[in-house]
Amino acid sequence: MDLLSDAIAAVRIGQPTSNRLRAGAEWCYRFAPYEGAGFHVLLRGTGWLIPSAGEPVPLGAGDAVLVPHGSAHTLSSRPDASGAVPFETATADPDGRTEFLCGKYRLSRARRHPVLASLPEVVHIPAQVGGASELRSAIDLLGTEVTTRRPGSSTVLTGLLDLLLVYLLRAWLAGNPGTGWPEALRDPPIAAALEALHANPEAPWRIEDLASRVGLSRATLSRRFTALTGHSPMAYLTWWRLTTAARLLQDTDLPLPAIATKVGYGSPFAFSHAFKRQFAVAPGTYRGGGPR
Repeated sequence: MDLLSDAIAAVRIGQPTSNRLRAGAEWCYRFAPYEGAGFHVLLRGTGWLIPSAGEPVPLGAGDAVLVPHGSAHTLSSRPDASGAVPFETATADPDGRTEFLCGKYRLSRARRHPVLASLPEVVHIPAQVGGASELRSAIDLLGTEVTTRRPGSSTVLTGLLDLLLVYLLRAWLAGNPGTGWPEALRDPPIAAALEALHANPEAPWRIEDLASRVGLSRATLSRRFTALTGHSPMAYLTWWRLTTAARLLQDTDLPLPAIATKVGYGSPFAFSHAFKRQFAVAPGTYRGGGPR
């Protein structure tokens, strides 16, 4: 199992979008809060990303930035957000020396995976970061595809945007090996426990079964798992089961009894009760477009 792919798939809604813009000598664009994650890649020139709270982040050519929680921010030619205009009103300057690629991923806040929730407000990946050759390649391909509409462009763009998100997250995780989720993914027994729960959420897991599978005592597994992920193993299993169910309700036409079985509940009633406790709406209401 691929935990990072699972984390992204669990929260995704719809297709990502992107566009490429060339700006003149002075520019300042405001981005409103958004339910999802935004990204920016500076293809040429220099600039600044100014978060709603915190210090401005200097950007150089080739730098990539992920705004994982969709918070308000500004892109500017100077470390100052004054005079910012909405990005939607931006007018391209064909002769501009600064060029950037901007986009958005629609992600459900209600289903946000803890590994994504643990990210800082701004994830800055400078161009000179070692080991990010895949990210550079994806940026080059994406920049070209956005400006040259060819047969199959929609499919190619979606795939490249997916790659960009994965590579941005990989680069951040590689550069931040501290405590919490980054460490959990590097701790072999804890990573194995997470993989087991993700691979078979429908299994009748008990803490002793999971501990035996990864070669730890029950107490050690519980202590390390909780310290690194913020959840006990069984609490995380419940969260993952219901998060998986929410994705199935959104993306499939499976009846409720089938979904209940797929995520480890013995009856539709037990499943509905647990789902409503976590999402504050019944499964049928959620599928019909209720609160996300």
